[in-house]
Amino acid sequence: MFSAFIRLLPKGLRGHRLVTPGTVMRWHRRLVAKKWTFPHRCGRPPIDDDIAALIVRMARENTTWGYQRIQGELLKLGHRVGASTIRRNLKRRKISPAPSRQTETSWRQFLRTQASTMLAVDFFQVDCAVTLKRIYVLFTLEVSSRFVHILGVTSHPDGAWTTQQARNFLMDLGDRAAEFKFLVRDRAGQFTASFDAVLAAAGIEVVKIPPACPRANCFAERFVLTVRSELTDCMLIFGERHLRAVLNQYVRHYNGRRPHRGHQLRLPRADHPVHNPNHERIRRRPVLGGLINEYEPAA
Repeated sequence: MFSAFIRLLPKGLRGHRLVTPGTVMRWHRRLVAKKWTFPHRCGRPPIDDDIAALIVRMARENTTWGYQRIQGELLKLGHRVGASTIRRNLKRRKISPAPSRQTETSWRQFLRTQASTMLAVDFFQVDCAVTLKRIYVLFTLEVSSRFVHILGVTSHPDGAWTTQQARNFLMDLGDRAAEFKFLVRDRAGQFTASFDAVLAAAGIEVVKIPPACPRANCFAERFVLTVRSELTDCMLIFGERHLRAVLNQYVRHYNGRRPHRGHQLRLPRADHPVHNPNHERIRRRPVLGGLINEYEPAA
């Protein structure tokens, strides 16, 4: 139409026009495209963004799941998605197929997976005031709940002593010993073959961390940092008897009243009911002479 109108212009104007025929035809195509707005669909419609994100999430959280396994899980959730669509969606995000995604289990993944059935054990030392005598504390931590057990306090932690503490610990656990499958420890000389044998007899496999890699026993190391910063670095210890008494009070606080960030701010094993929020008066209860404070509603 525009081309026809241009032909009606005088010959002089046609030679000095500001637009080319190609520009006029492009304008024409734009007008036609605006008039005919019906959708031009070809092939299958794209999947919803939420479903695409769910496919990626399942593939990353389950490295052994193939396309059909993910397809079945989506079908269980009410989403009908083809395996080829899942493959294209993962390929677009550069996520490899299941055999390639499955790699060797990392320490972090191992610790998280086995947390509910895992124990961590370690020593920490305290230097006494005046005498400067060094005392060693052996403890065990239930990784899933962060509940700590003080197994023993001594100035001579040899292999026989450590093995006996393992026996005492299993006796204290009783039937609960069957709940644990792994115990993570370092390669210190106090942990002898007899120590491992006592635990193996109870069905607990000992996992040794790599040499010079304390972070592999991160849960035990975190407790050591906590007990030092909250207790032993703030108080003078005068001997084994004094240390035992102080640790008993601190462990009661740690297990029963102290929230833990690694445990969603929950208590390992609360020794009091959680009160409903109200306008009751709150009182402070000092622990260890006020070194630590606990708060609870006044009676």
